[in-house]
Amino acid sequence: MYLLSFLILFPLVTAFILLFLKNDKVRAIAITSAAVILSAGSIALLIINFHREAQYFSLEVPYIDKAIFFIETLLAGYIFYMGWKYKKYIISGLILAQFLITAVFETRYRHNIMVDHVLFVDKFSIIMTLIIGVIGSLICVYAIGYMKDYHSQHNKALKDNRRFFSFLMFVFLSAMFGIVFSNNLLWLYFFWEITTLSSFLLIGYNKTQEASNNAFKALEFNLLGGLAFLIGIIYLYRFYGVVELDKAVYLGKLGALVPVALISFAGLTKSAQMPFSSWLLGAMVAPTPVSALLHSSTMVKAGVYVILRFASVLQGSMLGFIIALIGGSTFLITSLIAISQNDAKKALAYSTIANLGLIVLCAGVGTYEAMWAAMLLIIFHAVTKCLLFLCVGAIEHRIHSRDIEDMSGLIISMPKISIMMQIGMVGMFLAPFGMLISKWAVLKALVDFNPLLAVFVIFGSSATLFFWVKWLGKIITVVNTEQDLEEGMSKIETIPLFILAFLTVGLCGLFPFVSTALIQPYVMEIYGTTLTMSQGNIVIMSIMLAMVMLFPLSFINYGKRVKVVDAYLGGANIETGTRFRGASGSIKNMAMKNYYMEKYFGEKKLYRFGILFCFIFMVFMFMVLVK
Repeated sequence: MYLLSFLILFPLVTAFILLFLKNDKVRAIAITSAAVILSAGSIALLIINFHREAQYFSLEVPYIDKAIFFIETLLAGYIFYMGWKYKKYIISGLILAQFLITAVFETRYRHNIMVDHVLFVDKFSIIMTLIIGVIGSLICVYAIGYMKDYHSQHNKALKDNRRFFSFLMFVFLSAMFGIVFSNNLLWLYFFWEITTLSSFLLIGYNKTQEASNNAFKALEFNLLGGLAFLIGIIYLYRFYGVVELDKAVYLGKLGALVPVALISFAGLTKSAQMPFSSWLLGAMVAPTPVSALLHSSTMVKAGVYVILRFASVLQGSMLGFIIALIGGSTFLITSLIAISQNDAKKALAYSTIANLGLIVLCAGVGTYEAMWAAMLLIIFHAVTKCLLFLCVGAIEHRIHSRDIEDMSGLIISMPKISIMMQIGMVGMFLAPFGMLISKWAVLKALVDFNPLLAVFVIFGSSATLFFWVKWLGKIITVVNTEQDLEEGMSKIETIPLFILAFLTVGLCGLFPFVSTALIQPYVMEIYGTTLTMSQGNIVIMSIMLAMVMLFPLSFINYGKRVKVVDAYLGGANIETGTRFRGASGSIKNMAMKNYYMEKYFGEKKLYRFGILFCFIFMVFMFMVLVK
């Protein structure tokens, strides 16, 4: 229990310390030290609970619930003020409704509530802890160098407020630890709302009009989900006398699906499923560390986390089927839209929403095979997508663009970053990396459960394969020899990238251990059975991994021992090799551009259909409960 408390409180204490550290070097040392401590603490939690089943803890701290309510009041007051000041009256209305409901609940029922266990840890929460503690800490370290470059490029156009930025990042991590360790749903809701406010402030960091609008959009959608979450908790207590997660899951299995639906709705908003996905796309305006933090290791994972906690409840129910349809539709439509995106961060954002949709689909199906696949998706997606976001941020600072078309020849101009991007990309679609294994497991689960849902996965996966391959081809295409753009990159910015690249490969090699030690015990505990891979498949995976790794390793010496020659262009090459003289003597320019198929997969065309379909599904979701 002490380690759980430490992991929640230490980032919070660090956040307040960073708020007052003005010296850049001292702050960098503090962030790096805190990152090491959080990573070590997360790994220690794994080691301590390696052979243990789920542990539940009571905590007697006088006035802690009153302190939480006091903080909630302050946060509500701030959000109400911001909504009123900027004429976002829906936001003011949502937070006012939450506050009034909370105040009535506190005054009428709080003194009667008896909570047996406020904190807990099991294999699932350990997986989430490792993602938050290790991946989240690496993002914070990367942000040290990135934010320095970010402000130097914006010069005086943006006030240097890196202390507040670091403060918000660590508050975010603290709240995420609180979410995964809280068995008391009132505590979970409190931490849930802190992530909502923190994301609002992080998305609006650069204070432009676009950033402000997108931050308020994120706040609006997440407050809507928070209101549903709060109503679900009160419903549980009023009708069943329960405010604990483990007891809520048990009641759900007995047919108490209304609170499960409300909490799942909150999870859908937080994980940016259609029709709420626009808030996550808008978050792209924020600095890259924010994008990585929201998309890979924290914010959106909180959404799928709470839905997966009720996966065994959703199994075989109409509610679960509709949630699976929402996730499947989101996966398919956003995967298709990603094909038409030439903005690197936006393509990654749509890919993130798509993969979260796949996890939601698994949660809705709710079988043990689907749960096994969903947990794999969470792990591999967190590492791989974080690596890709941070690589794109580094590239953007060097080429001053995040247009995929401007990334030609990165294998020459930024060989190290390019290799790490290649690892991240093949990790998303190529065997034997974890994302492909996870999708295979999803398909197996769907074929056994409902083959209709498998259509979403098959066509969505085909779309993801297409946009990853064409992006990968752009990076390794050599159109000209250029200067070394990696020169001058700080180690504090590149080291997290190397670690994440290593983890992407290493987790694939350690996949049998991860599955046996963490995923299978949790699935066995919940379902009484689990999914395993044969020894032969593991050997095949290992061989494939070794062969795949020869590809990026072959590019390490580019620019040193490898000679780059001009491409033959069907004429006489002149000057740089990107121009040639044709048969008629006229000079032609060579140009290579990817297929984006805007006509077929354009955002404007598909996005509105996705919103319409998923909105209809959500209406049906609540109609089922009324019946």
